[in-house]
Amino acid sequence: MTLIDAASVRLANPLVRQRLSRSFPALTNRNFRLLLLGLLVSGTGGWIQRIAQDWLVLTLTDSPTAVGITTACQFVPTLLLGMHGGMLADRFPKRRLLLTTQVSMALTAAALAAVTLSGRVEVWHVYALAVVLGVVTAADNPVRQSFVSEVVRGPQLPGAISLVSCTFQIGAMAGPVIGGLLMGSLGAGYAFAINAVSFAAPVAALLLMRDTKAAAVARASRAPAPGIREGLVYARRTPTVLWPIVMVGAFGFFTISLPVTLAAFAKNEFHSGAHGLGLLNGVVALGALFGAMRTARRAGPPRLRSVGGAGVALAAAMLVATAAPNEATFMLLLVLVGAANLGFLTTAQSLVQVAALDHLRGRVVGLYMLVFIGSGAIGGPVVGFLAEHVGARAALLASGAVPAVVTVLVCQRLARRADLRLALRPVTVRLVRPSVVSRG
Repeated sequence: MTLIDAASVRLANPLVRQRLSRSFPALTNRNFRLLLLGLLVSGTGGWIQRIAQDWLVLTLTDSPTAVGITTACQFVPTLLLGMHGGMLADRFPKRRLLLTTQVSMALTAAALAAVTLSGRVEVWHVYALAVVLGVVTAADNPVRQSFVSEVVRGPQLPGAISLVSCTFQIGAMAGPVIGGLLMGSLGAGYAFAINAVSFAAPVAALLLMRDTKAAAVARASRAPAPGIREGLVYARRTPTVLWPIVMVGAFGFFTISLPVTLAAFAKNEFHSGAHGLGLLNGVVALGALFGAMRTARRAGPPRLRSVGGAGVALAAAMLVATAAPNEATFMLLLVLVGAANLGFLTTAQSLVQVAALDHLRGRVVGLYMLVFIGSGAIGGPVVGFLAEHVGARAALLASGAVPAVVTVLVCQRLARRADLRLALRPVTVRLVRPSVVSRG
């Protein structure tokens, strides 16, 4: 039985079904299980390519700034096309769009593998194919994110979004380690080839899905899709959409380029090479997995105050990691960074998706991804410049300090609008007094 076939097996065991429905209700949905497995395999392959790509560029140029430029090439298209991708998600069948984007990304990875294995790879090849991948990703991200709300609806949606993040982080945990081993033994070209093959999993999962009644109702009741402007106006007038996006933009400017900072740590601070880079990214992903599992089990809808608190926790974790005296301590603190980062992003994205109207969800998610990835595209060269000319620790310090200021300002504004103030209330504490009693 293959991995994809296993997802189609019914949860016949009542005890297993009961435990899943209690802890992770979305896993009782067959189509959602298929989607998770496909994303897990392709997500692992994507992280293998990301690490191999960064290290290849660093090897070719000996410049962290060049690594940041690669990140920008991959994410800048989202600045131009992110909202258009959201409009596609609202107007056309999402599963068909996802099949197209997954095949396109597989072909892009195969092209990068071919030019690298030929021994003629130059940095401009990586830049050009990163731009192509960025164009496809600009359409894929809002379609894929909003597709989750079509497969899983109602109160199960926040948990489903967290579980999708779990699969991404499992891939982010395994991918860098596998990528580091591949680069150390076989070379970056084989890492790119493995990523190309990994897209067979989501393609097979999408083909095996059966249409759900919820998805059919959603398509039948969908109002005629408006333009991009309506999505922007709705986001601006809805605080539960606007402020999470503002905070995500502040963090995305720095956290998307965290692998760039970690590459500088591995090369210049700890001198641990490609294996060390893979290990650092794997540790971050391990922490993110813990954060994803925690948010997936959280009961109740997300709130603005939850997003603000998660942002403060993430900024604090990054600032503490900056002061790590050695590599072992740094790795332990990166677990906290990964958990806090995933908790913040999942909480913010869940709130945005729940707050969005059905016929505008694609555009709202497109705006969210535009701000998040677009800010990372602008921040990539900045973070790379800081890591190269000021040092990796200074880059990580800025990555925590600047978003912390933005988060505090947003929280102060929200508190002012809600007329909140800090107050002290008396608390009564009951103490248990031990005594000796008869055994009878």
